[in-house]
Amino acid sequence: MKEKMKKTHAPKTPPQDETPQVESAAEAEAPEVAAEDLQAVIDGLKNELKETQTKADEYLDGWQRSRAEFANFRKRIERDQAAANQVATGNVVKRFIDVVDDLDRALKNRPKDEEGANWAGGIELIYRKLLTSLENEGVQVIQAEGKLFDPSLHEAISQEDHPDLDSGQVIATVSQGYILGERVLRPARVRVAR
Repeated sequence: MKEKMKKTHAPKTPPQDETPQVESAAEAEAPEVAAEDLQAVIDGLKNELKETQTKADEYLDGWQRSRAEFANFRKRIERDQAAANQVATGNVVKRFIDVVDDLDRALKNRPKDEEGANWAGGIELIYRKLLTSLENEGVQVIQAEGKLFDPSLHEAISQEDHPDLDSGQVIATVSQGYILGERVLRPARVRVAR
């Protein structure tokens, strides 16, 4: 029984006279192709390349448009936020403008005695600090005296004859006007020459 097992599991050796012939991988896979067929394959690949390049150009164009639209969107959002911030700042500043007017009127009628003058000096310091704070927020006083009346910046309280000024020039400011950026917070109330 052992002899049978040895016979069945013994390795077979190839015969000496047969030599195996090995073809290269390229020879085994490449069928013979005629020149016309080869040209057709090349033309097909060129067409495929052109289509792929066209698609790539379309995708690039779409990507660039999307990127530009996003940049425009971001700029618009920033501009809207700046405008909203300016409106909010303007609404808060309008409340302080009345306080500035009250302080200005109080300083024009300041007491002359020593104790009252010291007190008025403290009020003037507060007034200047408030004006500085408003300037730091971008609030500017509208200059009106001697300039031509501008209805977008000035509100005419009265028209008077004036020998030194031309018609339409501002004689005096009754109450100050204020501007924040491009926005008029309050027009200057003025007297205008006829």
